[in-house]
Amino acid sequence: MIKQLPPLSLYIHIPWCVQKCPYCDFNSHGIKAQQIDANGYSPQQANIPEQEYVEHLLQDLEQDLKFVQGREISSIFIGGGTPSILNPQAIGQIIAGVKERVKLAANCEITMEANPGTVDQTKFAGFVEAGVNRLSIGIQSFNPEHLKVLGRIHNTEQAKLAVQAAFKAGFKNVNVDLMFGLPGQTVEQALSDLEQALALQPTHLSWYQLTIEPHTLFASQPPELPDDDYIWDIELAGKELLEANGYHQYEVSAYAKQGYKCQHNQHYWQFHDYLGIGCGAAGKITTLNGIIRTTKTKHPSGYLKGKYLYLSETVNPEHYLFEYFLNRFRLFSPVEKKDFTLATGLVSQLADQALAKHIKNGNIKDTPDSWELTTTGRNFLNSILEDLLPA
Repeated sequence: MIKQLPPLSLYIHIPWCVQKCPYCDFNSHGIKAQQIDANGYSPQQANIPEQEYVEHLLQDLEQDLKFVQGREISSIFIGGGTPSILNPQAIGQIIAGVKERVKLAANCEITMEANPGTVDQTKFAGFVEAGVNRLSIGIQSFNPEHLKVLGRIHNTEQAKLAVQAAFKAGFKNVNVDLMFGLPGQTVEQALSDLEQALALQPTHLSWYQLTIEPHTLFASQPPELPDDDYIWDIELAGKELLEANGYHQYEVSAYAKQGYKCQHNQHYWQFHDYLGIGCGAAGKITTLNGIIRTTKTKHPSGYLKGKYLYLSETVNPEHYLFEYFLNRFRLFSPVEKKDFTLATGLVSQLADQALAKHIKNGNIKDTPDSWELTTTGRNFLNSILEDLLPA
């Protein structure tokens, strides 16, 4: 039995984007806007029901307040889609509405995703005023050919200007999203992307390998990607470059300057709880009777009719061990055995037995108080997790 509730965070989903990227499997809906105003794509021009959606988000949160159980919100992440399509006033209404309904931690991290081509310095300043204190900019690549293949709406110059504008607008904490293993990408091109990002001095870099996900355009029309050995060469060279420039890898795809690890993502990987509001948002909630996962209605048309909850299911306790390590092993810090027991209600000896093979072969370092992936173990994480799947 789980005896103590974990910390709680909040995810808010904005489902609209300018156009759906061919690799994207997130719940996003292209707006096909034809006009751009001085501050990027305007919700009015794109016929986004901005005000109506804000009101429904807060009503959705109202229905989930029963899961808060006296906890404060440690972090908020506004993702999408492209949240920066919305006006700063709407983002401000969302944050103010959340504060009226739940207590935020004194150091609450509030992240918002933004894409180049939908923002400028004035709009960024508006997001700062609205209460956003961390920005995540989806650049993916600075290479014009790769941007075209990925279906991105921005060019190289817009990408650089977006990061510069964010800092000038007052953001102190800015993440840049980049991808590697792109169609036809060389090691030199991947490193060039990183070098151009480093020149902008973001506080955090998320560097993901492109994977082909089901139900995407790339899944139906697969591009030719570099082979695994070549991708490995890219990753090793990139890690060296990032570490040499003061970015510490603390998670599978995340690198941060000292003091700038993403609180919200760490929250996920520590198997803590999170409310999910908005179209298609997922939530994970711990109760005294077990762990519940929620999924909200995906399409805006249904969501805007007040049909918020699509699915609520109780996680089978037999899956707790796998789900815990599926998340926790993404972080490279030691896994405290007491934290495993607090999060799952399971005794640590069960995990000792499940991990025994990989402890013996050197993939996991075992101490009386913790488990930790070794450098070799990090490279074979998928194999380790497969062995933890319930029979």
